[in-house]
Amino acid sequence: MTTPKALIIIDYTNDFVADQGSLTTGKPAQALDDFISQRAQTYLDQNNFIFLPTDVHVPNDPYHPESKLFPPHNVRNTWGRELFGKTGIWFSDHQADDHVIFLDKTHYNAFAGTNLDLLLRARHISEIELVGVVTDICILHTAVGAYDLSYDITIPEAGVASFNAAGHQWALTHFKDVLGATVIANS
Repeated sequence: MTTPKALIIIDYTNDFVADQGSLTTGKPAQALDDFISQRAQTYLDQNNFIFLPTDVHVPNDPYHPESKLFPPHNVRNTWGRELFGKTGIWFSDHQADDHVIFLDKTHYNAFAGTNLDLLLRARHISEIELVGVVTDICILHTAVGAYDLSYDITIPEAGVASFNAAGHQWALTHFKDVLGATVIANS
């Protein structure tokens, strides 16, 4: 029996991806939609797991540091927090599957304040693949969290995007050179 793997789709929401999103990465993130939705289906077809840790906020929360850094985004029960495009449709079609798990997260690192680590370990998962947005924020912090918890990390360039091109490139190098992640280059 093979050990299961997990695809972790981070923050692929309308607010982070759609043109009208309040904190959009725009076209670079929109270009990921086919890759992420196809990757999710591949993982499911191979009896692996798909986790969707998704940012959630309260508007103008005086206790959350992001309220001072960014405009309101990913507010619970809004269009902005819905998953974007084909990935959103894929999730809607598969959300009842026990291999597809949606999680609320309130920090950049998807492991901070969530039960993601417990869920992965309960399923004997040690290999994870990170996709979504933003490369140099939530993907980066989740990768650091995964590294600290001793997960084997893969990050495909075709599956991540940022609104900061320099930050995106820096993070890809950091994943590989500092965290020992496998970064799959665009072909």
